[in-house]
Amino acid sequence: MNYQNSRITEVAELLRQRFATLEVKADLLKAVELKALYAEIPTLAAEDRAAFGGELNQLKQELLDLINASQEAAEALPALDVTAPFDINSSRPQLLPTTSGTVHPLTREIQRVADIFGRMGFEISESREIDDQYHMFETLNFPKGHPARDDYDTFMTVQTDKDGEPLIAPAHTSTMQNRVLTAGKAKLEQGEAIAVVIPDRVFRNEDLDARHEHTFYQVEGVYVAKGVHAGMLVATLQTFLQEYYSETLGGKELDVRVNPFYFPFTEPSFEFALSCPFCDKKGCNICSYEGWIELLGCGMIHPNVLTAAGIDPTVYTGFAWGCGIDRLVMMKYGIEDVRHFESAKLEFLRQFS
Repeated sequence: MNYQNSRITEVAELLRQRFATLEVKADLLKAVELKALYAEIPTLAAEDRAAFGGELNQLKQELLDLINASQEAAEALPALDVTAPFDINSSRPQLLPTTSGTVHPLTREIQRVADIFGRMGFEISESREIDDQYHMFETLNFPKGHPARDDYDTFMTVQTDKDGEPLIAPAHTSTMQNRVLTAGKAKLEQGEAIAVVIPDRVFRNEDLDARHEHTFYQVEGVYVAKGVHAGMLVATLQTFLQEYYSETLGGKELDVRVNPFYFPFTEPSFEFALSCPFCDKKGCNICSYEGWIELLGCGMIHPNVLTAAGIDPTVYTGFAWGCGIDRLVMMKYGIEDVRHFESAKLEFLRQFS
């Protein structure tokens, strides 16, 4: 359609071109260029308004016709079943070669963590991404109504368990501890130890920033036998960290320290810190210029936790720990923002190819 007014002709051509790229075709009627033409009408001389307004209405009708025609064409297309398998006569889409991809840095480091603990005699287990409150709290010495539950700002679902309580996205891999202990009782009776690590994904309602994510990875460790004491816990973690940061340390011995803390499922409980492997305790931006890095929580497994799994705490003792894998990896490679791991940014991921 041709228009006498050059401004309307110019806008008409622009909107016709834009129409092809719009996902929601009706948005064309909200174009700022169209609104600007209508805003011009009061500024025109009285004798020009009728002709200008008439052409403007013709343009609007043309746009409406385009939108309606597009909608009718879309409704006439046959429904597409996106779940249908490939037909024998259809061609498969060209997939990217596997040589173009790399293992995600978190996946690679989780494999390395599992390999180190595997060589130390630990079995590797997996956690769950949905669990019940019994395993998340009660088996870990968090009775119903315990104030320490408030420290775990968990995601809950509308689905419920057999007791009518909402299922949750686990906030720690400790949710597997009761299952691991229960399954390992037979080993204790045969004179063997329960030695399991559980690396997996966990979820918390966090305020996102450079050091906090709502979804991250944690490795839980459990060791139970006769005569287990806190010195074994410290030695186990120090040995693991010495091996994990061996390339960074360059042969230097890693210093560690423990400070008293509180966890309902361990007694006594500790915060475990290691000397900064990047500055040798002199102070740098990675350790906040303190020379030490608070890395994980740990402690001797509470007697109530052992009892909940049917293990006699007067005969057996054990230790457990939980450590954020994302933070281990950030320290190892000097990564400044935890959100890079979930960003899918190729410029970040290609550094680890």
